[in-house]
Amino acid sequence: MYNTAARRERACLVGVRVRRGRNGWSLDDSVSELGALAQAAGANPVATVTQNLNAPSPTYVGSGKLEELEDTVKELHVETVIFDDELTPAQQRVLEDRLQVKVIDRTALILDIFAGRARTREGKLQVELAQVEYLMPRLAGQWSHLERLGGGIGTRGPGESQIETDRRLMRLKARDLRRAISNVRDQRGSQRRRRLRGDVRTVSLVGYTNAGKSALFNTLTGSDIRSVDRPFETLDTTTRRLYLPSGMQATLSDTVGFINKLPPILIDAFNATLEEAMFADLLVHVTDISNPLAAESAEVVDGVLEDLGLGETPRVLVLNKLDLVMDAPPSREEIWDDGSVMTSAVKRWGIEELRLAIDAALGNSDVEEATEELVEPSVV
Repeated sequence: MYNTAARRERACLVGVRVRRGRNGWSLDDSVSELGALAQAAGANPVATVTQNLNAPSPTYVGSGKLEELEDTVKELHVETVIFDDELTPAQQRVLEDRLQVKVIDRTALILDIFAGRARTREGKLQVELAQVEYLMPRLAGQWSHLERLGGGIGTRGPGESQIETDRRLMRLKARDLRRAISNVRDQRGSQRRRRLRGDVRTVSLVGYTNAGKSALFNTLTGSDIRSVDRPFETLDTTTRRLYLPSGMQATLSDTVGFINKLPPILIDAFNATLEEAMFADLLVHVTDISNPLAAESAEVVDGVLEDLGLGETPRVLVLNKLDLVMDAPPSREEIWDDGSVMTSAVKRWGIEELRLAIDAALGNSDVEEATEELVEPSVV
């Protein structure tokens, strides 16, 4: 895959909004998030080009906007153009021919970040599988130089044969990766069955990327897993014991974060990791309350959970990073009024309230009354 982290490549961000099929995110918001992802990958965004279209374009942007993009690339010496949606293999080939620079899309960018963040064998396997599945339909572009030679003797068979050879090798690679990931899933299943035999309840943290899940996980469990304020810092699931006010013991798992326009191949590849959430008795949905798009981000997470078949799983909504909005802290009722808990993982605000809420959601009736009396988190 692409390695933008090796040095800070000068990048141009490109986003398009097709008027039909809007998802609630503005074009500017989506491209702004793309810029944050580009920086997380080590790129240096130097320009942004956007366009509103009535219908999808075969080249992603219209012909006039493509000419503008060519001028921008030349004028600013752009090395990489990053598109906000997944490009088809044909679109990517045409755009690279026109722009004469590296062209990647949102999916490739996220995969690049994942490749740099995966630390465990499981995480690396899942990222590699997603990379293989992403690259497989794009293999034809690697042999486009043979097409430029024209037809005739010596040009037809070798090009086709090499493409088919590469595809066969990648299919075999994908098969081996799926087997390895399946072994990881079996190991997780064995661990989960041992926990269930001990009548231990399971809780999983879910949420938008960079919502503070890992910091909250550390605060709740006394762990010290890596927690950095940047997208997709956590890819590998970590599970620790959680002690609740009622005396009940549970396990708490930290899972990979979600994002707007999350590529389907990533959900498929990370099924082994997401199984912890799929088998959880309770989901703790962590939302960054300081994010201007907090409500939209929460909707993205809800949509992914629905797609995973977790729409009916009990959950507690946590509005985290309260310390970042202390100048004007919103009340629960101003955002959601469904019993959400407001916390600051780094300041340890609202942590006991969250423990009580988890306890009550798991069915411990002796703490439900105490939970109902909570109005605002304990800020000390």
